[in-house]
Amino acid sequence: MVAPKRLSKEGVPAALKKAERYRFLNEPWQAESICRDVLETEPDNAEATVLLLLAITDQFDHEPHTDVACAQALLPRLAGDYQRAYYAGIICERWAGRLLHLGAPGAGPIAYEWLRRAMARYEEAERLRAPGDDDAILRWNTCARLIERNPHARPAPDEPEAPIELE
Repeated sequence: MVAPKRLSKEGVPAALKKAERYRFLNEPWQAESICRDVLETEPDNAEATVLLLLAITDQFDHEPHTDVACAQALLPRLAGDYQRAYYAGIICERWAGRLLHLGAPGAGPIAYEWLRRAMARYEEAERLRAPGDDDAILRWNTCARLIERNPHARPAPDEPEAPIELE
């Protein structure tokens, strides 16, 4: 086994910029690796934790081995109730997207439940947000529109469909 080399503290800011760049280049595995390196050097680095969570969720559609629990395990490391609620919503929303993208039989109702979980997390974040921070509202609306537009994103036949009201 080959052990990764450790980053210097001075190299952390540049490494975080690279991780963000790799996310934008649609190379989330590379971004994940860099974030893990940063967190080895600075375990409490909030930016690296958020970038790692996003890099993991970026892989939901492309990497079959990526697990939702891996992203969820990062939530307790986030600072503040708002961030934990907001990013829990991101995880749920992206996992639902993966399920819809895979299109396996029966995935629609499961994806619907994940979208509703995401919306509940976004509503929690909305209550905790700073004035003018409408990110949770934008994400909630995206989930609502995804449900409206996707005929497979419906509750299981034995469950009533909850009304979705766009704000």
